[in-house]
Amino acid sequence: MKSLGNFPDPFIAEISGQPDALRRAASGLADQAGTLASIAASATGRTLVFTGMGSSYDACYPAVAELARGGIAAVMLDSAELLHFRTAMLGPHTLVVAVSQSGESAEVVKVAEHIRSSAVPSRIVAVTNGRTNTLAALADDVLDTAAGEESGPSTMTFAGSLVVVGAIATVLTGTAGPGVVDRFGRETDMAAVAIERLLADPGTSDELVAWLGDRDTAVILGRGPARAAAEMGALTIKEAVGMPIEALQTAQFRHGPLELVGPNLAAMLIATEPETADLDIGLAAELSDAGASVFLVTETTRPSGIPGLSIGPVDRLVSSAVSIVPAQLLAWKLSVLRGREPGAYYRASKVTTRE
Repeated sequence: MKSLGNFPDPFIAEISGQPDALRRAASGLADQAGTLASIAASATGRTLVFTGMGSSYDACYPAVAELARGGIAAVMLDSAELLHFRTAMLGPHTLVVAVSQSGESAEVVKVAEHIRSSAVPSRIVAVTNGRTNTLAALADDVLDTAAGEESGPSTMTFAGSLVVVGAIATVLTGTAGPGVVDRFGRETDMAAVAIERLLADPGTSDELVAWLGDRDTAVILGRGPARAAAEMGALTIKEAVGMPIEALQTAQFRHGPLELVGPNLAAMLIATEPETADLDIGLAAELSDAGASVFLVTETTRPSGIPGLSIGPVDRLVSSAVSIVPAQLLAWKLSVLRGREPGAYYRASKVTTRE
């Protein structure tokens, strides 16, 4: 949103800082190639467990999908569930990729402490914004997202986490360090340019406010790697606006929630995955025909008559950093219109240090 010049508040400044955050994270991989090689070597024969909370958890969706496409099974489990109900699955046969923007999130740190106290511990890979934190101190390998300082709902840290967790998946599927650095240098720049293009249109946030209108039921739908954008988009709106909005896996919407469809429903569909784009676009048309207000995010072409935007061809490991931008802009604009301090927390906090 370069047209805003010196940015009226920190939240829109951080949204606008995402292109540079992507580039920093990709650039930082070159200095961490040795760590990526260590992770690849240590993963041999181990079960992969990806864990985190909130935005850090959401950032794992594309990587786990990428591993599955490479024939590698990985478990994705939020740290609270892992801590209280499933620690028996951990042991020397597991490699835990623990993602935490601060490295201080209560549940993630407790999982790492549990592992460290075990007689035969799992190996821990920490993905954090910086290296001076509790999780990094407990880990065997540490990767820095280089997101920098952030005060509002996760934007730059989410983007940086997508890059670094995606790099882990890429190296685990057999790509050597230099290839990982090359891939993310190229693909994150394309994603950064796509975000800059979206932010350069000053009318997008107003279009999104019109899409929502005065409706009191709203959902964001996505599947596959795009689950990251759907889940994180809804979380950002809840944090920044205090507005209830649900994120669902797109196919699950037909299994009951379809009864929500009508003039009172606002539905954002993120249809960026090639395997299911036709299905998702078809659902968008169906919801629109039934009277719902629909906003459709696609990779390239969109059907006429349905509001939305296209992000362009972006590597699916980082495409959620682009497809989430409409939800972020809506969160920012609504917070302004509703008299909230954009990006401020009223009950929650930036770092959750207690369960």
